[in-house]
Amino acid sequence: MAAASATATVFFGTTRTPCFHRADASKRFLQPFKAEAGSDVGFVTSQLSGVRISYDMSSQLPSISTPSLPGLQPIVARRICPFTGKKANRANKISFSAHKTKKLQFVNLQYKRVWWEAGKRFLKLRLSTKALKTIEKNGIDVVAKKAGIDLRKL
Repeated sequence: MAAASATATVFFGTTRTPCFHRADASKRFLQPFKAEAGSDVGFVTSQLSGVRISYDMSSQLPSISTPSLPGLQPIVARRICPFTGKKANRANKISFSAHKTKKLQFVNLQYKRVWWEAGKRFLKLRLSTKALKTIEKNGIDVVAKKAGIDLRKL
């Protein structure tokens, strides 16, 4: 009697419960997990034990999908100056042997409290040092208007 070809099927009542079959020894090592399509019973064969597990396919629950929220994204502080629009520059780092590797040259961004005369309050801004020199020269109102920034919302 060959143990590899023997099968056993157990069903209790009218419902189909999991039952186990011994898989054929020649088919056991062809694929790690083999799914055979049946009308209402599916089979999965395990490579390790050679046991075929059957279950009722009609009793599976439909997959539940969560609604995607496109408007919610993580808030990340970007390395871009809001007043001048300066951002990181891609450059080459050149070694002594003239080997070139890519690197980023970031903008010199600083957190700075700037007095806003029209609003009679301080504004805490993250801006580049170039923007800070421009604000000292022209004034915060002129620079913000040119950049399209509403200072009342800061």
